[in-house]
Amino acid sequence: MTFLKKSTQNKHLLLTALLIAFCSAWAQPPQGYYSNAEGLQGETLKAALHNIIKNHQPRTYSQLWQDFFTTDQKPNGKVWCMYSDIPNGTPAYEYTFFTNQCGNYSAEGHCYNREHSWPASWFGSQHPMYTDLFHIVPTDGFVNNRRANYPFAKVGQTTWVATNGGKLGQSISPGYSGIAFEPIDAYKGDFARGLMYMSVRYFSQDGNWPGSEMTDGAEILPWARALLLQWHQLDPVSQKEIDRNNAVFALQQNRNPFIDRPEFAQQMWDPSSSTVEYSYASTISIWPNPGNGIFHYNCTNCIDHEPITIRIYDANGRILKESTESYSSQGPTLTLDHLKSGLYFLLFQRQHGQTTSTKLMIH
Repeated sequence: MTFLKKSTQNKHLLLTALLIAFCSAWAQPPQGYYSNAEGLQGETLKAALHNIIKNHQPRTYSQLWQDFFTTDQKPNGKVWCMYSDIPNGTPAYEYTFFTNQCGNYSAEGHCYNREHSWPASWFGSQHPMYTDLFHIVPTDGFVNNRRANYPFAKVGQTTWVATNGGKLGQSISPGYSGIAFEPIDAYKGDFARGLMYMSVRYFSQDGNWPGSEMTDGAEILPWARALLLQWHQLDPVSQKEIDRNNAVFALQQNRNPFIDRPEFAQQMWDPSSSTVEYSYASTISIWPNPGNGIFHYNCTNCIDHEPITIRIYDANGRILKESTESYSSQGPTLTLDHLKSGLYFLLFQRQHGQTTSTKLMIH
């Protein structure tokens, strides 16, 4: 019976691995996956990305063991543990899938378990975030325990160091001076993008999250945003992350936008200093603002009869209206008297794909 059970499990794993491999071969973002986020910035971009990646297919907690076999397997077939791996070097230990699952442990190298890089206590151990693969990774149980639910940060004075160089100790990141955990440089971007995903995926769905020294609900605090943006830039997206993104997509049916489109991080959190150009030389002015439903607008450097697409978003990033019209310097108008009082965002897109956006208040 034991042989039959193990044989059936191996057969199932093989079929699952083949399915994931097949899906990963084509599972780059589907065409148009991020179309509703193009040209946006700040909170509007965050809301739009949330609407794209929400409502994923949740996994069960027990399924994660099997999922790791397809999402976190090293080229040598071992578990890809970012708390113990040494890129281009020899780690002190490696784990075999299933055989080395925790279990009891009293030191590094005993077993691996399921690490919530956004600790479960920060969101009250609620579902579906409790089993969301984009922030859950296989890690050494002992290191996971030492990290506990401390924030990630730059560590100065250490109280403990992992075999691969990960550190626990006093934070020296500006804005936070408490206890923190610092992963090695090679995986700082991986963890940063996982936390960025969580902030967007559960945007506006965090009303009863306890939070932490790093977060306020699903919102990442300013000091931590600066840190994660730095890690995001210093440790760019790797092939490991691309493959994992595709594998998780095959399981959950959603993606991590910051792996597919790294520029989204800067556009969302720090657009003023981004090196990416997402506006054009032309600027849009609109008046009166606030207004009562009929507005005039002007586009500097736009050409008469040039097609311009106008999209109107509400504060949650939903598209309320989209239209394309021929620009006229003689004083084009927008009639929006069907909208309720509130704050809206207008995106203007020229025929060559260049965009700019502005806020509009209706009273």
